[in-house]
Amino acid sequence: MSATTTRRLAFATSAELASIQRDDAHLASMLEQHGITPVSCIWNDPTVDWSAFDAVLIRTIWDYYKLSGAFIDWLDQLDQLGIPTINDSRVLRWNSDKSYLLDLDEQGVAIIPTALATADELAAALASMPDQHVVIKPTISGGAWHTVRGHVGDPAFTEAVTHLPRDIDYLLQPFVPEIVSAGEWSLLYFGGKFSHAVIKRPATGDYRVQSEYGGSIEPAQPSAATLAAAGKALAAVAALGHGELAYARVDGVISAGQFLIMELELIEPFLFLAEQPRSAERFAQQLARRLDLLGSHATDGSQASHR
Repeated sequence: MSATTTRRLAFATSAELASIQRDDAHLASMLEQHGITPVSCIWNDPTVDWSAFDAVLIRTIWDYYKLSGAFIDWLDQLDQLGIPTINDSRVLRWNSDKSYLLDLDEQGVAIIPTALATADELAAALASMPDQHVVIKPTISGGAWHTVRGHVGDPAFTEAVTHLPRDIDYLLQPFVPEIVSAGEWSLLYFGGKFSHAVIKRPATGDYRVQSEYGGSIEPAQPSAATLAAAGKALAAVAALGHGELAYARVDGVISAGQFLIMELELIEPFLFLAEQPRSAERFAQQLARRLDLLGSHATDGSQASHR
């Protein structure tokens, strides 16, 4: 497919971040050089004609976890229209619920120890963990939404748990102190190849690394062991039948010398591209090839339908 052929790629965004953001600006510019027109579209805007696009690239849909049912319905709608998502809609559904961590665990991936509990089961689960320092977060969440941390038995923590929503399920994990002392790693991959990494550190007195809570970010080079652990997690995703990922962010922490997976961000991760222009350019090249392949498959299918 020549660079003069124009394709339209929807950048799926949210109402609060409706435009293409600074971190994605160079990526969008490079796509245009490949004959691809990036168009910002709010994912749950009912007026968007998704059939006008060759594919949908998931970007800043950072409210989807609060509207999880609508999110799954939207993916179903795109599937019915035959509009591919990047990443693939099947892996988006799987990755939208953090219980996927148990799937990784079954594949032999080192994760932060994780238990699942309904809201009604939390009290009994915590009673079996006396005096432990724990974190509770929804299985479908983002940005530390409805996340609480504390020592089991502490009255303030017990009170916080009682105020958690009752209609969602939760992950129960031990708190890993290295998140505070050493920071949380994010390793970025495009087309299965490692690109770059950052360490995210919480503000003094906090444990949340997100910028809205005062967290900071710095570029870093992971060790061979950390790269191997992240690679094993991505291999497990493939083994679970999810195929090649256009992009992936592997979040984890090094505890007692071992890299433990905290999350695999395969839906709408911040990609830290603003300071990595070469990575944005490589990602744009990969997306162009992917759209060419999708276009050739669509053409083949159309021709086959007329035979």
